[in-house]
Amino acid sequence: MRTRLHSWLLVLALAGAAPAAPKNLDIYYIDVEGGAATLIVTPRGQSLLVDAGYPRQDERDAKRIFDVATGQAGLKKLDFLLVTHYHADHVGGVPALARRLPVDKFLDHGERVETRGGADADHWAAYQALATPGKRLTLKPGDRIPLRGLEARVVASHGERLTRPINGGGPNPKLCQGAQLKDPDPGENARSLGFLLSYGKFQFLDLGDLTWNKEHELACPDNILGRIDLYQVTHHGGDSSGPPQHVWALGPQVAIMNNGPRKGGTPGFFDVLKKAPGIEDIWQVHRALSAGPGHNTADDRIANLEAEAGCRGHWLKVSVEAGGRYTVTNSRNNLSKTYGAR
Repeated sequence: MRTRLHSWLLVLALAGAAPAAPKNLDIYYIDVEGGAATLIVTPRGQSLLVDAGYPRQDERDAKRIFDVATGQAGLKKLDFLLVTHYHADHVGGVPALARRLPVDKFLDHGERVETRGGADADHWAAYQALATPGKRLTLKPGDRIPLRGLEARVVASHGERLTRPINGGGPNPKLCQGAQLKDPDPGENARSLGFLLSYGKFQFLDLGDLTWNKEHELACPDNILGRIDLYQVTHHGGDSSGPPQHVWALGPQVAIMNNGPRKGGTPGFFDVLKKAPGIEDIWQVHRALSAGPGHNTADDRIANLEAEAGCRGHWLKVSVEAGGRYTVTNSRNNLSKTYGAR
């Protein structure tokens, strides 16, 4: 009897000593109807929310973010809330969310550059009231977002950018030849804070709403950012961003478009994205209702198919293993597909 008891105690002791399975890096694309809200949860349990959707009286976007953060990711607070720029669809939902979920630190590109009054000025004032000294960190190109166990390097901020190639980037003469520019954007979009996240072999890029000419500077004459695995398309997939020389130099394996039913996801950008070297799949938060079947991805890779009034707010999730494999899941139909980081 004593021998049998000893054996069971030994088994339990060994089981308790066994190392826990490594956790994944998880990225959630939350539907804020054409705004932006990307939740990142690191293998060590740190959380970073990038943008917080629109301001609304019914607080729809804050509720959707809260539900995913607490119900899916199991969070009780946000370690970091990063605001790429101060337009309503990115910063407007911050106050309502902060009332529901504590935020330790706010990250941004610096002071607002647009001087008009009205609602935008009110959103900026509300953000400043929350992002007080000691809780606010302004980031510039080359800075690291303080996440442990991976690297998240700021590549653009407040109109500036990295000037030396990283991630295997270099001269880009073929794609830059004959590249077209657009009228400069003096506003907040061009000041967007963008970062490249690296977890082992896996590379993820989020540039907020960075504009066409600013992305051109990241591609020409040198491809500053190298090739990536997962691309959160810039500016919701609109035509004021996404120059071919930039998108094709990135050569993403998978792209996720945080568009709305009638915002972003334009045919022109979709055509550029489909031609990116090495692209395997495009996933969308919404079907672009005015774009037509030739300019949307397959229905099973779209989280929400209907107009905003009837939308239930399904999300997409990317789960990245330590070895670099990653799986994209559509919460609407539970479709999952796994990719090997290159």
